[in-house]
Amino acid sequence: MSTMEMILNGQAVSRIRRNHGLEHATLHVLSEKFPRTNMAGHSDADGFWIIGEVPTEAVEEGVATALGRLQAGESDLAVHPNCGTNFVASGFIAGMAAWMGMLGVGKGVRSKLERIPMVISLTTMALFFAQPVGMMLQARVTTSGQPGNLRVTKIIVSQRGRFPAHRILTDG
Repeated sequence: MSTMEMILNGQAVSRIRRNHGLEHATLHVLSEKFPRTNMAGHSDADGFWIIGEVPTEAVEEGVATALGRLQAGESDLAVHPNCGTNFVASGFIAGMAAWMGMLGVGKGVRSKLERIPMVISLTTMALFFAQPVGMMLQARVTTSGQPGNLRVTKIIVSQRGRFPAHRILTDG
């Protein structure tokens, strides 16, 4: 087993990845029922949050449906296009492209300004390339579509600013 596999399969990291996968699956399920509702999520080792104007009953049903679908083999539900992993991958790759575009430029403002078109081109290409990278990182590193013995133990309703928030606690 590689070092990366040992880290990803460690107890705490595995719980976070499985909770993250269930969070995404829940957002997919809820988006099917509430297609124009803005929602967000956040995962940790104890569970995850669903933030958005969604009724508690719908969240309870959505979590149960999502877990059932993951357990039935729909592991693709664990990957979500609006995940922070995608944004981090895009930011990192675009930032590196911009840095590379400015390598060797002189100290003067004019020489830096002359590089702007090339930097814009490089970062645009980088952002295009970053999209599948972010999705791949989710699928292989930051989420897991295999919930294993994960189970929901409690759902707590609260308020995050103007938005209702549901804290989903898990075990397993």
